[in-house]
Amino acid sequence: MKRLMILFFVLASLGKVSAQWDLNFAMGLDFKSSPSFRDYVNSSYASPGNQVTTFKSSVGFETEVDYKIHDNFAIGIEYNLQIDSYTAPIGNGGAYEISYNQHRPSLIAYYVLPGNGYQFKFGGGLGYRYVALSERVFTSTNYTASGVGFLLRAIGNTLLSKDFYALIGIDLRYDLAGELSNGSKSLINNASGEKLNLNSISVGIYLGITLTL
Repeated sequence: MKRLMILFFVLASLGKVSAQWDLNFAMGLDFKSSPSFRDYVNSSYASPGNQVTTFKSSVGFETEVDYKIHDNFAIGIEYNLQIDSYTAPIGNGGAYEISYNQHRPSLIAYYVLPGNGYQFKFGGGLGYRYVALSERVFTSTNYTASGVGFLLRAIGNTLLSKDFYALIGIDLRYDLAGELSNGSKSLINNASGEKLNLNSISVGIYLGITLTL
């Protein structure tokens, strides 16, 4: 992440003095396919009527800083937090719970189409991925994983008032978060014998605001 930030500010310093900053704040839903997570949960504690489907929704929050180097080119750094969970009843009043937060910072390059009171951005990027997962079967155990991810993004902005825009964004992500462990133990799919990972492909729809500086 430190290297991404250094590269961002080096590129920004090459731009025009009058370049514009965009600050984005948004939240939305990711519709993701994570086969390893799905198979692990479905083979462990999911009942026949409460299976994890091929595509599962999760909540996402993101903030982003973009720097417009030229009228039609911008670079940005985003931080995205994906939150997901699953719960199933077990035993006499007990519950199985598995939940995780995936931190998805990325460096992004955009092609910008500006207009009178609106703008569109189309771009792509990559970044570091870090997952913190908790599984509870009567007692809780924590696991982590790290990897890399890639994304394609389209953003539309519509002017609401001076320097204040509405934002709608669509993301396509491919995240390779790696296998989960806590140093001494990995999560194993009992049906296949494979270690659990949170590798996924997802489509996200986000709504928010953009402030221009």
